[in-house]
Amino acid sequence: MENYSGFAYVYDRLMQDVDYDGWTDYIEEIFQKYKASPVNIADLACGTGNITNRLAQRRYNLIGVDLSEDMLQIAQEKAASIGVEVIYLNQDIRELLLPTELDAILCICDGINYIIDEMDLMEVFRAVYQHLKKDGLFIFDISSQYKLSHVLGQNTFAENYEEVSYIWENYFDENRQICDFDLTIFMKEKDLYRKHEESHSQKAYREDEVLSFVKQIGFKRTDVFDAFSFNKPKKNSERLYFVCQK
Repeated sequence: MENYSGFAYVYDRLMQDVDYDGWTDYIEEIFQKYKASPVNIADLACGTGNITNRLAQRRYNLIGVDLSEDMLQIAQEKAASIGVEVIYLNQDIRELLLPTELDAILCICDGINYIIDEMDLMEVFRAVYQHLKKDGLFIFDISSQYKLSHVLGQNTFAENYEEVSYIWENYFDENRQICDFDLTIFMKEKDLYRKHEESHSQKAYREDEVLSFVKQIGFKRTDVFDAFSFNKPKKNSERLYFVCQK
């Protein structure tokens, strides 16, 4: 995740088709389903604050946590531009240290997939549990094993815009269950384009693996849904949502 330094500046442009408002609506629907009325929320691996700032606009108190200083700077600038106050912390979520107990903790849009080592993932879950109030909710998603192995794996994607273009090459390793992403980004600077190269990796976790991990930590209730619904996951679900209650 430390490789986001160059990618941070084009991330929002490349994610411009994502329905962040709908994504935020879904999180609030989860709150309603679990009869939760959270006030203080942390958003882990928050990136450029697209979900964090939207929740802050809806009058929740937000803490945003990310490993990338560049991502956080952009998130802070966006928060200031829409007049919301968010506490942004530069932390590795594997070493999470938050200033207070929270009503809900989120980790949205693949943050969990970036935790490659299973023991590290257990540390993340353990830290989240410790920072939640009793009955607090931990809501997170993953790109599914199906998505990483069949949709992204072994495929190449490319987009060409006036100010930025990219080539995104993916390689899925069946033995390691890891999808490696090689990104080549061309950003316009005056009359020329500057080339940036980055590599990222995501772990393909199975639904039963993740449920086993969170149950070991001690969450009293754990549910998993096909993303943006409350239906059971299908074999070809591309994103899974987990809701865990302390």
